[in-house]
Amino acid sequence: MQYKWTVFTVTSVGVIMSGIDSRIIIIGLPSVASALHADAEQAVWFTQAYVLGSTLAMLLIGRTADIIGRVKLYTAGFVVFTLGSLLVSLSQVPNEVVAFRALQGIGSAMLTVNSTALLVDAVEEKNLGMMLGLNTLAFRTGTLIALTLSGVLLSFYDWRFLFYINIPIGVFGTYWARRRLRETKPKGPRQRMDWVGFATFATSIGALLLGMTYAAYGFASESVTASIFAISVVTFVAFVYQERRTPEPLLDLTLFRIRQFSGGSAALLLNATAWGAVLVLMSLYFQLGLGWSPLQAGLAFLPFEFSFIALSPLSGKLSDTHGRNRFMMLGLAVEGVAVFLFSTLTTASSFLYVALPLVLFGAGCGMFNSPVTSSTMSAVPPERRGIASATTNVIWYVGYVLSLNLAILLMTTVLPFSEVSATIASIGSTATVNRALFVEGLSRAFLILSIIQFIGIIPSSLRGDWRTTSGAWQSSESRSSTETPILE
Repeated sequence: MQYKWTVFTVTSVGVIMSGIDSRIIIIGLPSVASALHADAEQAVWFTQAYVLGSTLAMLLIGRTADIIGRVKLYTAGFVVFTLGSLLVSLSQVPNEVVAFRALQGIGSAMLTVNSTALLVDAVEEKNLGMMLGLNTLAFRTGTLIALTLSGVLLSFYDWRFLFYINIPIGVFGTYWARRRLRETKPKGPRQRMDWVGFATFATSIGALLLGMTYAAYGFASESVTASIFAISVVTFVAFVYQERRTPEPLLDLTLFRIRQFSGGSAALLLNATAWGAVLVLMSLYFQLGLGWSPLQAGLAFLPFEFSFIALSPLSGKLSDTHGRNRFMMLGLAVEGVAVFLFSTLTTASSFLYVALPLVLFGAGCGMFNSPVTSSTMSAVPPERRGIASATTNVIWYVGYVLSLNLAILLMTTVLPFSEVSATIASIGSTATVNRALFVEGLSRAFLILSIIQFIGIIPSSLRGDWRTTSGAWQSSESRSSTETPILE
């Protein structure tokens, strides 16, 4: 077996596990919160803690991978994620779930950052889009499993089974990674870790995400929230200063001089901001607006997943030869149309009316995902792919968290946060809430998110020209550069 296929099999185990966890928590969040008597703030942090743990760890993990190797950290990621899953399943109070979800997030970051870099290292340029598309297909397989499995588990078993299922997968993944992977990146000179950069970055991003959460959910006064944002800005400035002056930075800011990387990162941020809240909001729409059970809500997402699965590898393969920009732009446009159609849903909408935008949304995601990953990563020198992968993942997670908080803020322009919280808490109870008004708030959020999705087309269109060389689209910048060949 060619080594690239070995890497694909190993990384697929990790992304399948991540896919399962990503959908299970979307469908099972109300059940976990109800079982542990969590309040609205704690329920929010069941998801936010995971994202925060991933985001804070990613640059450190990416930098460490470039120094000591990707295989060791990838294998350790299985161990950390599996341990986190076990501890979440044993939690007795909401705060324990929050803490151990953060540990899961760190493990997920170790897997996510290194799986992409391992694939890019092992696969030739002409087949990179296809392989990344297949890797995305594995993730979607995990999400498909989770959408049906979560409903079944919650129908017959305790919520803890939602996390038990990660344990055998994690044990197998640890064994398989240790047995089959090998380091392919040549060792360079010994490098030092930029701990000052990590400290300022972690403080800045942590304060930013915390401030956005407080602003969205009203958990603190305006003065406290403003102070948190101020800390974020000051420490971010300190981080940039540190990275510009140190000879071995945590984040190589020169990466953003590469047009494909900077343009792809901007498109990714806007896409994540528009995308991140959609599935959570649709889960709430199914269970609150339409009154469906968790199993019905999970099955309702199948059109989205199937269209994503169908388009992702196809888009990856076609974009390798016909130009990645055009597939990125088309994917964003299709996603924008789909999210706009979500804004027209009511409490009386039929499933057929809901299924069409779900199919379009999955198709758009599939068209955008592989080209943006392959174009940004292939533009980066091999020795910097660990930190480049970490950087793009951090950008995506920041957009994801921003999306969730922005969606709640937009909903509160229609109904007060207390009513939003009360409506979410009513899942599985007999509480009387204004579901029609809640759905109107969802519609307001979807409308603005669709606009953000369309704006993402702009940086996607400014990443190079449309001329082709040897079957690959190449920018004018890459042809004149003597440092890094940049293929589009």
